[in-house]
Amino acid sequence: MKRIILASGSVQRKKLLQLLGVKFTVQPSGVPEVKKIKTTCTDLVKHNALIKAQDVAAKSKNAIVIGADTVVYIGNKQIIGKPKDLKDAKRILKILFAKPHWVYTGVVVIDTATGKKVIDYEKTKVFMTPLSDEEIDRYHQNISPLDKAGGFDIEGWGSLFINRIEGCYSNVIGLPMSKLCHMLKKVGVSVLGLLLMINIMGCATEYNLATQREETLIYGDEKEIHLGEAMARSIELHYKDKIFTEVDANERVERILKRITEVCDRTDIVYFIKIIDEDEMNAVSLPGGYIYVFKKLVEKVDNDDQLAGVIAHEVGHITAKHAIKKLQEAYGAMLFQLAVTQTPARNVSGGLNFALTSLFMSHSQEDEFQADELGVKYMKAAGYNPLEMTNMLRKLQQEQDKSSLRQYSYWRTHPHIPERVAAVNTIVSGKMEFKDYIKMIGRDEK
Repeated sequence: MKRIILASGSVQRKKLLQLLGVKFTVQPSGVPEVKKIKTTCTDLVKHNALIKAQDVAAKSKNAIVIGADTVVYIGNKQIIGKPKDLKDAKRILKILFAKPHWVYTGVVVIDTATGKKVIDYEKTKVFMTPLSDEEIDRYHQNISPLDKAGGFDIEGWGSLFINRIEGCYSNVIGLPMSKLCHMLKKVGVSVLGLLLMINIMGCATEYNLATQREETLIYGDEKEIHLGEAMARSIELHYKDKIFTEVDANERVERILKRITEVCDRTDIVYFIKIIDEDEMNAVSLPGGYIYVFKKLVEKVDNDDQLAGVIAHEVGHITAKHAIKKLQEAYGAMLFQLAVTQTPARNVSGGLNFALTSLFMSHSQEDEFQADELGVKYMKAAGYNPLEMTNMLRKLQQEQDKSSLRQYSYWRTHPHIPERVAAVNTIVSGKMEFKDYIKMIGRDEK
């Protein structure tokens, strides 16, 4: 078999390529890159990827050479590469916070034996939540921005301020894996390792009662539960000594959860709920039935119906399997999780990477609305007043208006609160369904 050479010194690209299960060597190119757009951003990244691949290919016999180039594009033929220093990195982040931007990656695959070249590119739109100067400094204390296009990472702490993306997840890391697999096939390289992984993970089609659709899921229930257990370990490790143990409060949330889950669309798993002793209006759900609500949120509700609205919403995420679907989309992260899902959770030391866990809690606008719709359905069936969900959302909006970003913020992972309030009111009245909402925001249901 021909050698595979990665013509890049990027640590992130190396890790992504390792996930494919193919053997390769790293041989960075020293050719100077073009720094300015002459025609289009697409042409720029393809050109740079090509000259890097050709530089290494010229020195290699009977090999498959992979070249790549990633830039952040902010419009008007302006690109952002790697920061020169921390001051420059902070300046760049503030530019990127101002409006959505695009990550472009050019990819070139060259077969040095035949001379065949495959050239392509990928682009992903990135939306960020602004950070303060102090928060940027703390971020730079945890990661080095100097080796990354745009000075941020999506697979680690950067996920805390990346609100959402549109497009390929691994492209933002630096190498669009799905695109690369198709390109490798064109030069005769079958990425068998990837296919074996997917087969091991048990890809299956099932009818989801919550979404009322036939869905293809790579993770079965058992693996989802193991993944949820590992994520729960990670959260509880992060919030060690802050799991709230006051009996009455815990009995209250457990009682509400029990009423909700008894009437939900997924009764084949065991649900868990815990309170985190933090002064924060927050709630998160994990795959496999795990829910965490923060003490401040529990204290701020006016009644059980409002708390039921939060819990029912999170149960909706679990029954619709939103986190698992997001995990599947992020195939780079998906393959990284294989070791976890193939290993009993009790043997996973320390759980998953906490920043990676946070990524899966940032849901799309459609997912949030669908979880609201399911939450209203479950509240009605459990005997709670669904209109209190809108009152709870208004409380969250008030809190959002006066608070700064934290690692897990309910309004970061649950965006578009005013739209959700209006939508929930129409759901309760029976005037809108999920498919109507998708049409309203101009997107096709997937």
